[in-house]
Amino acid sequence: MRCRVPRVAAQVEFYQDEHLRLHKRKEEGLDASEFSFVVTEMKHAVRYRCRYRALEPPGTLEKSDPVELVVTDLWYPPPGISLSPKGCDKNGTDDTVRVETGTDVTIRCWNKYNGSTFLHKDGRPAPILRRNPDIGGTATFTLFGVTPADAGTYRCSYHPGGYYLLSSPLGNNVTLEVTPSPAAPGAEEPHRTLAVAVVRGCAAAFIFGLGLFFLLDARRSWAYRDDGAGGGSFKLN
Repeated sequence: MRCRVPRVAAQVEFYQDEHLRLHKRKEEGLDASEFSFVVTEMKHAVRYRCRYRALEPPGTLEKSDPVELVVTDLWYPPPGISLSPKGCDKNGTDDTVRVETGTDVTIRCWNKYNGSTFLHKDGRPAPILRRNPDIGGTATFTLFGVTPADAGTYRCSYHPGGYYLLSSPLGNNVTLEVTPSPAAPGAEEPHRTLAVAVVRGCAAAFIFGLGLFFLLDARRSWAYRDDGAGGGSFKLN
């Protein structure tokens, strides 16, 4: 564990479950002090804090915010898991389910120790959801109206009853794939109708303009012939 302190700190204290565990001088020029275990054991699964003492000006600050160390015990079996659209009972492990955007999805995890159950998503540093199991040891997580952001691989773990910071190993994984919902029948019809109307309008305007051009050109031709006939006539006495 690492406790970050200002450079004026002279001594750093580490507390384990509110009991002073270690105090050490901070190395000059550093802004942090470290505390570690050679071998992590179940007894280390508690809360930790730190604080520092300064010489100039002299004084001791309040303890830091707590951090919790969760220890995984491989003695406990991993939980089971299933993934299905809501209302279905499709169980299995290492499974993949593909649903459309907006579907409600149910993830169930079970363990025989009836411990608090945690849902993990690959790529996230911490569990995303927590549930207490029912009397049969099954915890249910429902993802409402899933979107592509919900796609990914999920796993579960649990804390055996009575052990707040002791965890089972992660269980098998299930994978959720989310695809865009297909367009409803006729949903694109207004756009298609509008496009057809625009094309027809443009065609009609073009034909009208072309007809007007020929009409004006014909009138100019007639006027030219009339002028030519008048200019070439003469009268005999």
